[in-house]
Amino acid sequence: MNTATPLLEVGRLRIGFPTRDGGQTTVVEDLSFTVGAGETLAIVGESGCGKSITALALTRLLPRTARMQGSVRFEGQELVELPERRMRALRGNRLAIVFQDPMAALNPVMTVGEQITEAIRAHERIDARTARARAEELLERVRIPQAGQRLDDYPHRLSGGMRQRVAIAIALACRPSLLIADEPTTALDVTIQAQILTLLRQLQQELGMALILITHDLGVVAESADRVLVMYAGRQIEQQPVQGLFDRPLHPYTRRLMRARPQFAPGGTQRPPRLQEIPGIVPTPGTPLPGCAFVARCDIAAAHCRTVPPPLRDFPAQARAACHEIDAAWPPEGSAHPPADRISRGDGRVCQ
Repeated sequence: MNTATPLLEVGRLRIGFPTRDGGQTTVVEDLSFTVGAGETLAIVGESGCGKSITALALTRLLPRTARMQGSVRFEGQELVELPERRMRALRGNRLAIVFQDPMAALNPVMTVGEQITEAIRAHERIDARTARARAEELLERVRIPQAGQRLDDYPHRLSGGMRQRVAIAIALACRPSLLIADEPTTALDVTIQAQILTLLRQLQQELGMALILITHDLGVVAESADRVLVMYAGRQIEQQPVQGLFDRPLHPYTRRLMRARPQFAPGGTQRPPRLQEIPGIVPTPGTPLPGCAFVARCDIAAAHCRTVPPPLRDFPAQARAACHEIDAAWPPEGSAHPPADRISRGDGRVCQ
């Protein structure tokens, strides 16, 4: 692990929502991780596992009814109890987020230029002309052609890929040290997805910023991440450097995710193997889980897995996993999973 002080430190984060009977539904439980300067952390898992709620919690954009406990320290500053006035000064400045649906994130009655300049002037004391010039530079940086003309366009006049580039430009307006990208390519076709991911990597290198990439696409993870955090039912179940995760996935859920992705037939001459779905569904938030959350879908579960929550344990090569039935020697050599440099993206290409 990094020995330097992390840019972001999340400790035992818990997020819940009140219920009608006066109780609370917990959607994220005991989540801990760090992100170093310039690092890319991917957070993966099925829909409903708590990825997007975690992103909203890190930026303090949760609904008013949500209850957040634990610690979120960003650049040495605790965010959980930070007054909203100070949080607004931080959000969009040092800490920024890009959402998966740019049409919903952008204001339909404001031009692209107005929205970018508004983001800039919210944090910097500059005049309108200077802000507009900066906005044009940002559109050029995110590779939008004819940037000066696009400043006067409304979002509906842009394609989905262009709108996502505008959203990225707004997020980068004040050169944040950490960018959170929540499923930034979900609504785009595969060609545009690749362009957006390449753009994010290039901008990260240019600006030296850290990136939290929230996704369900293992091809994106293999191509973009330094470390991977796997979530299930609101809990962290595994964390590894990206190469280790694809070479030796530890948790049964992670192994199932690997089998459920598109794969190539050997030599490309046979029909590709059939996708292996994970039986069952993710537990509904609020379902009592006295033991392991994955136990009902697990093929190696033992009796105590139903009653005793598995602790998050350390394994060799900077790996951590929460499972009673694994040890440092599991899985055995000769695992059927291909190495990380041969992961299918699902669009007919292979990550190298």
